[in-house]
Amino acid sequence: MKTKPSSSRPVNVAVVGLGFMGVTHLRSYQKIRGAKVFAVCDAVRQPVNGIIPGVGGNIHGADALVLGPKLRAYQDYELLLADPDVDLIDLCVPTPLHVPMAVAALKAGKHVVCEKPMARDAVACRKIVQAAKSAKGFLMPAMCMRFWPGWSWLKDAVADKRYGKVLAARFRRVSESPGWNTASYFDGKNSGGALLDLHIHDSDFIQFVFGLPKSVFARGITRFSGAIDHVVAQYDVDCGAVVSAEGTWLMTKGHGFGMSYTINFEKATVDFDSSRGTEALRVFEEGKNPKTLKIKGDDGYVGELRHMIESIRAGKAPTIVTPEDALNAVRICEAEEKSIATGKPVALR
Repeated sequence: MKTKPSSSRPVNVAVVGLGFMGVTHLRSYQKIRGAKVFAVCDAVRQPVNGIIPGVGGNIHGADALVLGPKLRAYQDYELLLADPDVDLIDLCVPTPLHVPMAVAALKAGKHVVCEKPMARDAVACRKIVQAAKSAKGFLMPAMCMRFWPGWSWLKDAVADKRYGKVLAARFRRVSESPGWNTASYFDGKNSGGALLDLHIHDSDFIQFVFGLPKSVFARGITRFSGAIDHVVAQYDVDCGAVVSAEGTWLMTKGHGFGMSYTINFEKATVDFDSSRGTEALRVFEEGKNPKTLKIKGDDGYVGELRHMIESIRAGKAPTIVTPEDALNAVRICEAEEKSIATGKPVALR
């Protein structure tokens, strides 16, 4: 495991890309002890007197973000990398920019957070993974569902077999088509459509809980992006459970965003539905009354970035999600694309 000397001082963070996800990450850092929002970088969108206007998305609101007049603002990415006071580069830019920007930041000696997908395909992902192996800084892909309240709980429930083994698991992530940055999202050749923007969260979480699937079989359609905008996939996992996931951008305007799962254990059914808010997680256990488990804590964005900040300060590489995990998440989605095209299952190992 890669290590560096530990440090008690705050980590100076620079967020690159001030769209919806960049602003979301900035809000998250403001909640994390040991993180200091130090700089931002965007070729077009710039703060005014330390204030960044809000931007819409499918999770958070669009209120303006106040970061303060001491914030350093860059339009030139190379100048940002040359700033010796910046410790961590957080990349919230379109997918095609991930490889050149992540590799450049790692070569500059910075720590790097890279939004998902790490790249459009596995070949490109490997370029980042390879650069991280010899870099001084740590690389952490931003796979937020591994940290999401109710989902991180499920990981533990499966691991400790509190309800017996898993018999079947279904994951579902549905949304209207993106209403922001459509020029980027609807360029499926570069964005990967809903498959790589939305559904990849569940593909990654499935490997997190059950291990890398042996194979995958998928059906899907294209509507907006030229890539896969609706997918239903079945995964062959080692434990033998029947595991599937659905992801879509096809929901009619006004439906909004929703994520859910239903897990059938030997001794219980666990059901999560984000539309129920703080009562999203319900457990139906044999011989007991149904119960709602109250979800506490910050969302997965805060959770993942806190893990990175704590890892940097401890001098140890992040462990909950690794560069290889993000590579495999893309490999799974590529296998789903191939399965959709061929109508056949596709092996992953």
